[in-house]
Amino acid sequence: MKTLDSRQDIEELVNSFYEKVVEDETIGFFFNDIVKVDWEKHLPKMYSFWETILFGQMSYKGNPMGAHFPINEIEALEKKHFERWLELWKQTIEENFTGKNAELALYKAQNIAQLMAFKMDLARKL
Repeated sequence: MKTLDSRQDIEELVNSFYEKVVEDETIGFFFNDIVKVDWEKHLPKMYSFWETILFGQMSYKGNPMGAHFPINEIEALEKKHFERWLELWKQTIEENFTGKNAELALYKAQNIAQLMAFKMDLARKL
């Protein structure tokens, strides 16, 4: 098992993760049917997002929360969806990486999932 230390490692992690996501019965439909994700555009954004989060490279320019509100209006993004997202992320990390940055990637994802679930629920109630 290797450590998570480079942009190339992030690309491997993100690619492996989304391979699981698109096949997943709980959350895959968001990506495949609702958003119809353009993977050539989405994946580089995710590489930059995690590079910024983990390595402080500041390569990501965007608003992750803002990107999810329109999806939430079409189909509710519920706590169970974020829990499944996190479960797949954790599984992917544990299958491929070890060390401090792998632990940090999991910790950051837990915080992201919790905050996103809270904000999406709040937006539906307003």
